[in-house]
Amino acid sequence: MKLIIVAILIIILTAVTVQDYLMFREKNILENKLQRLLVKAEALEKDRAEIKSGIEYFSRPENLEKELRAKFNYKKPEEKMIIVVP
Repeated sequence: MKLIIVAILIIILTAVTVQDYLMFREKNILENKLQRLLVKAEALEKDRAEIKSGIEYFSRPENLEKELRAKFNYKKPEEKMIIVVP
């Protein structure tokens, strides 16, 4: 009788240990996934802030005109453009 009880207890202890190990492994996997998602969320938040800053910058007509002049040699019809070559 004692042998049967010991065997049952060993089986139960083994099952609990296996379940504990599986839960620990799953916890580690989920923690790693959470860290990757937090890093990705931080990068997306940084991108969002840069885009918002760009929208605010280009929503001002003087900044938009400044960028057009710098990048595309934009000039108003009444202006003359002189290109200086070093």
